[in-house]
Amino acid sequence: MHYKSNPDLKNINLPFDWKGTPVDKHGRFVNHEFPFVNSFSDMIKWQTSRNPQKEEKKNDTWRLEADFESGFLESKTDCIVWLGHASFFIRLAGISILIDPVFFNVSLIKRLSPLPVSPEQFQNLDYILVSHDHRDHCDEKSIRLLTRNNPEATWLTGLNMDKLLKEFSGSSKIQAAGWYQLFETDKRIKITYVPSRHWGRRSINDTNLRLWGGYVIEGMDKTIYFCGDSGYGSHFADIAQAFPNIDYCMIGIGAYKPEFFMAQSHTSPSDAVKAFQDTKAKTMIPMHYGTFDLSDEPVGDPFRVLKKLETDKDLKEKIKYLKAGEMVLMN
Repeated sequence: MHYKSNPDLKNINLPFDWKGTPVDKHGRFVNHEFPFVNSFSDMIKWQTSRNPQKEEKKNDTWRLEADFESGFLESKTDCIVWLGHASFFIRLAGISILIDPVFFNVSLIKRLSPLPVSPEQFQNLDYILVSHDHRDHCDEKSIRLLTRNNPEATWLTGLNMDKLLKEFSGSSKIQAAGWYQLFETDKRIKITYVPSRHWGRRSINDTNLRLWGGYVIEGMDKTIYFCGDSGYGSHFADIAQAFPNIDYCMIGIGAYKPEFFMAQSHTSPSDAVKAFQDTKAKTMIPMHYGTFDLSDEPVGDPFRVLKKLETDKDLKEKIKYLKAGEMVLMN
């Protein structure tokens, strides 16, 4: 095992020992705590097992609502806006940021929730963040559209992702960071790339050649933690140590069944609650549900399960469920 970082970017000071982003002897990135298990037998087990929620899933009519009238792009107010799945628009200190922009269908998987604005309306963006290479987070068509309309935007991503983004965007303004590295940004904000428990791949032979992760965005006395795709792990508590005053934690609750297969990649609603509590954040914003059908649970299952958990664990005042396009104002 050896460790990698971008020598052109700063490593943040941490209250624990950190050697860098781990890489195995084959040059593939590794989760710092739980190595990704690429099990073909588990995949076959999932595909050949009966889904106990099959009928419920077939009959589930729950759909994510959208707010088409919020006017968040015309507003000048600092805000967080969920666009569905893991896509977010953030304005902080007057700086416009887009995270994991996926505006269209993903391969053969159709969007179940509408995008609350036309993709063409995203203009004059300052930063576009792409957490990892999976197609439901890194969409070539969306990236090419954004490049045409935002030629001056800077792209922020993980190690070895820059080559892929360069291919899609043609941009020369791309920064690729290792975990706990600080991007070079406008002085009004700070953006740090942080660990997640996940993996990467776009084709047969490129598993884990590109890094995955989340982001901590700081500015105007606010701290926002976008967890990225992640299974549960100790990195949530580590990030709480590194960033002890997190205001908003955007964390996935969907694509989690069957849990024996999905738990290493995505947090279930229950694991998301544990992770949120580990971060000591003030507000949880659930994401990664209601937009694409990626797993066995019914489309409304993550929402319903989390609603029950919030009552059981007395979290009603801490979880903010958003419509697609709805603004969370940061005053």
